[in-house]
Amino acid sequence: MAHGRGLSRRTVLMMGAALVMTAGCGTGSGSDGKVKVWHGYTDKEAAAFDKLAARWNTTHPGQQVELVFNGGNDNALQKTLASFASGNPPEVAYQYGSSITGLTGRPQTQDLTDLLRGDTAFDWDDLFPAGREAATVDGKIYGVPALVDNLSLVYNKKLFDEAKIAHPTESWTWEDFRSAARKLSGDGRFGWAYVNDGTEDTVWRFLALLWQAGGDLLSADGKKAAFASDAGTQAMQLLRDMAVTDKSVYLDAGDQQYLNLFNSGRIGMLWTGPWDLGSINEDVSYGVQILPGKVTHATIAGPDTFVVFGENGRANALPFLKWLLSAEIHLEFAMETGHLPIRQSEVDLSGYAEFEARYPGTKVFVDNLAKNVTKSRPNIPQYPKISQVLGTAVQSVLLGQAEPRAALDQARGEVDQALAGS
Repeated sequence: MAHGRGLSRRTVLMMGAALVMTAGCGTGSGSDGKVKVWHGYTDKEAAAFDKLAARWNTTHPGQQVELVFNGGNDNALQKTLASFASGNPPEVAYQYGSSITGLTGRPQTQDLTDLLRGDTAFDWDDLFPAGREAATVDGKIYGVPALVDNLSLVYNKKLFDEAKIAHPTESWTWEDFRSAARKLSGDGRFGWAYVNDGTEDTVWRFLALLWQAGGDLLSADGKKAAFASDAGTQAMQLLRDMAVTDKSVYLDAGDQQYLNLFNSGRIGMLWTGPWDLGSINEDVSYGVQILPGKVTHATIAGPDTFVVFGENGRANALPFLKWLLSAEIHLEFAMETGHLPIRQSEVDLSGYAEFEARYPGTKVFVDNLAKNVTKSRPNIPQYPKISQVLGTAVQSVLLGQAEPRAALDQARGEVDQALAGS
């Protein structure tokens, strides 16, 4: 886990897809008048967040914020829903990925569209598109981006050199990628790793492949599955060819052994994000490149969101969040934590070069946000079911238990039923 996030991105993705309410309790606004901001930050992130909140409080006596560690972000949705039931919700809660669809339509969750789109000083359109989309459901804005990241290709330079393979380039194709993975494999080594536990961590890499092949997850109107297409078949076939035929893929069971194996020189390439860079051993010389491509070099972002609740949240917590996401303040936070810029204008600030120097390899991820993050997972209530179905399909193909087209056809039927409300 990079940058002190305190949780694996696998946990982030799993909980972003889970919309199951569990019992719990929480602490919302108190009699002290401070607005509560729930988060799960630890280590460097928590220290940086605390420092910024303290600065805000010294200059805003009438809009004091209290940061509340809610025990970890992995069950933030469930705790938030439980706080609704108890009648004591916070004004703000950090939420993962598509969790926001479990909160919209509830009276506590605030529609902030008028307060954000109309604020020229805040400049909503300056936020990277992936972050804006994560906070928007049915055209309405319910929060602000808390984090934006994406997948890139991270590779071990020494293993490439020893195998006499040219390092990945921006023009790398699927064929180049598969060939390199095959050459890097054998004697206990694997060219690539794939998390194959059937969760959203299994799915989002497949979605990147699907988009690279020119495909889509759903039809344009969102009412039918669109992944059981030629593009989907090509994406699934690549996975089968590499895992079953070439045996060049380490299938991670979801326990993140892939990172230990990468550090020990037993895996040559990862599709991962900036959160893993801080966990790569110092003696491992690694490079970062955009994902290989077919029709495009599309990647996928995994944005998280601060969601706002209640009139007090609108009036007194949102101003803090706007300040937190100003270009200068967020770059300070990024410098302390390694989080990617959340605004396009951050990269133009004088201090940005220092950020890239401090966190080698992040430039590719930042460039991706503007160039290769062209599509996003849909913010719809059915997405967790879609993810579950696709996760099972991808898992079965990687294990050699199903053929690509058959797995996709079965998944299409189940997803169509879910979208139809069956």
